[in-house]
Amino acid sequence: MKDTEETDRRSSTQNPPAFRAAVDALRSTRLRPQVEVEPTPAPQRLAPYAYALEAVVVDGDQELADGRLVLLHDPAGHDAWQGTFRLVTLVRAELEPEMAADPLLPEVCWSWLTGALQARGLGYGEPSGTITRAGSHYFGGLAERPPASQIEIRASWTPREGLGGVPDTGSHLASWCDLLAQVAGLPPAGPGDASVVTLPQRRGPQPR
Repeated sequence: MKDTEETDRRSSTQNPPAFRAAVDALRSTRLRPQVEVEPTPAPQRLAPYAYALEAVVVDGDQELADGRLVLLHDPAGHDAWQGTFRLVTLVRAELEPEMAADPLLPEVCWSWLTGALQARGLGYGEPSGTITRAGSHYFGGLAERPPASQIEIRASWTPREGLGGVPDTGSHLASWCDLLAQVAGLPPAGPGDASVVTLPQRRGPQPR
């Protein structure tokens, strides 16, 4: 583990300053305690530089939703992004039957994503994504399980770049966690809520 951490530190010093600043902002963001976030290996083929986080929303011993957020950076810019940074996300959650049956659910989930960004006053461009609703029915040895439904949000957007070409990735992460919490059915965090935690180090298996 120490060798891996040392390799990560050496490689991070070779990253462009704007990307290093954007990643540092992600690492220092403070979040509500129900959303547990940790680094995860980033995809290597989507952009010259990438950093990824995975998250799970917990309530007691239950996992209510999970997701992944990837920060991509191409110093040369990318025509499809209309910028040098891109955020890519996957969010998943189990649904109550009555919610799964709502024909407007995909539109509602997309509005949760855009609303979470707008609620924090974040500028962004070129949003795109898909909302997938899936249902599972069990048979044979699994027939006793009740039917289950799941929503999956896949999306990406270009964060507005600020001073030095660095986007406010910390606020984008916070808005993404707002989305996770909303999909999980948690109430919004109140203003001035002191029950926040910093990003934890990678944890070992924990009972739920």
